[in-house]
Amino acid sequence: MRTKLIPLALVSIVCAVFATVTFSEPVTYRIDPRHTFPSFEADHQGGISVWRGKIERSSGSIVIDREARTGTVDVTMDMDSINFGLDEMTEHAKAEDILDVAKFPTATYTGTLKNFTKDGEPTSVEGTLTLHGVTQPVDLAINRFRCHTNNRGTDVCGADVSATISRDDFGVTYGQANGFLMYVNLEIQVEAQRVDP
Repeated sequence: MRTKLIPLALVSIVCAVFATVTFSEPVTYRIDPRHTFPSFEADHQGGISVWRGKIERSSGSIVIDREARTGTVDVTMDMDSINFGLDEMTEHAKAEDILDVAKFPTATYTGTLKNFTKDGEPTSVEGTLTLHGVTQPVDLAINRFRCHTNNRGTDVCGADVSATISRDDFGVTYGQANGFLMYVNLEIQVEAQRVDP
């Protein structure tokens, strides 16, 4: 009788342990294009001024497991939606001698969330940017990250992200011979809504 009770006791203990364990799972968030705008600033005529603009249409997803401290980012940007706030400059940026939007209509970014805090918030992204048909490594700094349930009852995550790239690394060299500086500062606001399984 005693030998039968021991296995039964072990089974009960194992079941109790597994009942108290919570397994983390990755959660997918779809980027909200109404609240996500990759913004940028670039040199104009070798230091005469700094021009700022944004890409007005983007899509993609963020997958995050805050307990496991893992996650991915996948974003597609519609380069035809680039906007400098000056029609002449916007149209020229889309032309063949700069971004050649007719040939390269989208830019994409894929990356892995890194350097999580103790609260499960990522502080950087390690990834690659494909722009103008060229793919280069680009790491992003996450300056602020937050997830919560908004006033509509929707689970959302948002972040403020930044990086600096050199556009000539992507073959966008317009103005370089005339002293234009090649840096582009990226300042990206992003919000994403949870996708129900």
